[in-house]
Amino acid sequence: MKLNTIAAFTLAMVMFTSCNKKETLDKNKALIDSLTQIQFEGDKFADIEVLKYDIPSWNKLTLKEKKLVYYLAQAGYAGRDIYWDQNYKYNLKIRAALENIYQNFDGDKTTDDWKKFEVYVKRVWFSNGIHHHYSNDKIKPGFSQSYFQKLLKDTDTNLDGTVVEILFNDVDAKKVNLDESKGFVQGSAVNFYGKNISDVDVEKFYNSFVHLDSLRPISTGLNTKLIRNNSGKLEEKVWKSGGMYGAAIDQIIFWLEKAVTVAENPAQADALKLLIEFYKTGDLKTWDAYNIAWLNATEGNIDYINGFIEVYNDPLGHKGSYESTVQIKDFDMSAKMDVISKSAQWFEDNSPLLPEHKKKNVVGISYKTVEVAAESGDTSPSTPIGVNLPNADWIRAEHGSKSVSLGNIIEAYNKTGGSGKLKEFAYDQTEVELSERYGEIADKLHTALHEVVGHASGQINKGVGSPKETLKSYASTLEEGRADLVALYYLYDPKIQDLGLVDDWQKMGMAAYNDYIRNGLMTQLVRIEPGRDIEEAHMRNRQWVSAWVYEKGKADNVIEKITKDGKTYFKINDYDKLRNLFGQLLQETQRIKSEGDYEAGKALVETYGVKVDQKIHAEVLERNKQFKNAPYRGFVNPVLVPITDDKGEIVDIIISYPKTFAEQMLFYSKNFNFLPLEN
Repeated sequence: MKLNTIAAFTLAMVMFTSCNKKETLDKNKALIDSLTQIQFEGDKFADIEVLKYDIPSWNKLTLKEKKLVYYLAQAGYAGRDIYWDQNYKYNLKIRAALENIYQNFDGDKTTDDWKKFEVYVKRVWFSNGIHHHYSNDKIKPGFSQSYFQKLLKDTDTNLDGTVVEILFNDVDAKKVNLDESKGFVQGSAVNFYGKNISDVDVEKFYNSFVHLDSLRPISTGLNTKLIRNNSGKLEEKVWKSGGMYGAAIDQIIFWLEKAVTVAENPAQADALKLLIEFYKTGDLKTWDAYNIAWLNATEGNIDYINGFIEVYNDPLGHKGSYESTVQIKDFDMSAKMDVISKSAQWFEDNSPLLPEHKKKNVVGISYKTVEVAAESGDTSPSTPIGVNLPNADWIRAEHGSKSVSLGNIIEAYNKTGGSGKLKEFAYDQTEVELSERYGEIADKLHTALHEVVGHASGQINKGVGSPKETLKSYASTLEEGRADLVALYYLYDPKIQDLGLVDDWQKMGMAAYNDYIRNGLMTQLVRIEPGRDIEEAHMRNRQWVSAWVYEKGKADNVIEKITKDGKTYFKINDYDKLRNLFGQLLQETQRIKSEGDYEAGKALVETYGVKVDQKIHAEVLERNKQFKNAPYRGFVNPVLVPITDDKGEIVDIIISYPKTFAEQMLFYSKNFNFLPLEN
């Protein structure tokens, strides 16, 4: 039987273990031949395009390294449904119902309603739930509730009537609410807090924790759901083996234990063992010990991210979203970019920060360009292009950080780009030529400086709490903006050329500034609906950085707003003065973080980063209609297929792809559905 779908992989593996050696070799060859012929077709729907990414170095890995990647990937997929449930308490129920309809409906599939249903299902898959992955707005079905009820009936699909109503009404309209007047917690649909818990309740609960070591506070609340117990008191449901999400976490542990057996070195194995211990106990002291061990495990070709990491989905910044990424080192590019991490102290010493906010000894920064081999949870299908971890400021200060640039993801994005949008929104041909010549290297250097130098720079004043305690709902966007400002300040610096990273620092820096301001003030607006405020942390930071320097530079005409042929452009007239403004804003943003100045942080973000110029927004949307590229892009993962001998031992692992986005999503739901539908 020709196996041409992912769902057949497991069956094939079982079949091979019962064959003799010759039969096994023949069937392995046939399987490999059939799988390597599969090509992902790509998919485009609503505001989304789904692509694939390659793993160029895969065949350079040893079998042991391939096994490590495979086991870590399986561990990542095992926790996938945790993220779905974190995003919304009914997501797993809704997904099960949608997928049952999608697979079993045998009625007319040529109607407009069915096509809209298919789009809705794909949007929910892409966002890991019913709220848009970027805007946080609930995704509105394009079909009627009566049509949906008919689909439920025709396919014998059960879904509670209350949940059906939620799909079509305004209940739980925002996944993450950042409008303080509505209550950050009560206005957010994320499944991090129980019923009838207010912002004040949360802050009071976590402020009551006494840290045994005030200089090394644990990340309170990172791996728990806060609820009221039967007596009305607040308590935490811990995400661990035997606790909340325990069934999925046990599967994560199973695969991590296999990964230990093929670890590249003792340091890597020790870190994995600590991660396993954290998942078993839920102990946040163990989490800190794991992060330090993970930081020190810098040798080897394979690395990974796994755990409850980023806190952007918690409006109060306590709870970590589940994510997993498995990475293969890109040796050539890592060597080129390593000079940035080795110069980290120079960057810190020469930054415009106030002296008391500079680190006297920048330690332990490592930087690698990697090839992603698998992603899950908060990093899939929509993926970052760079990562800097861990997030605990005290660990960064004492032990350093790891920064990675996801090289094959960046390459996949670049392959699908085009110059049309650049030519539409750039002021003149000179600006276009600068971006075409230097834009790609500027992007790579921006990512490197943002992750390696930006997030690792600066220090918090003694006695000041962590940003999630002091800056609260503004912590995430202020941190991303701070890291952006570090990158922007140094992108227009001859040091970049002295390090051998570019042939003309000035022209590269000009291209970087043009692209950033154009995006921050205009082109990123294609991602939001007319009349809406900016909600997402990174979009906010790009706007407040750009809008602040635009306003502060008006007296000197640093950035000029020009109308030409009825179209708006932003033209930079003085790059040196713009760099100086970036430096001033960086100094102030670091002061806000160092001193925990909530009111100043709030004023900066609310004044410059939230509200949208509706006239410009309407113009941008109109000008953008001519382009086919979707505002949002994401990826299917390569499929890692183990090939076994007649004894069932893995002798190789090959790469294949799903034929469609739907195929991969359904495969994941079938094979990694370890959780109850409501948790």
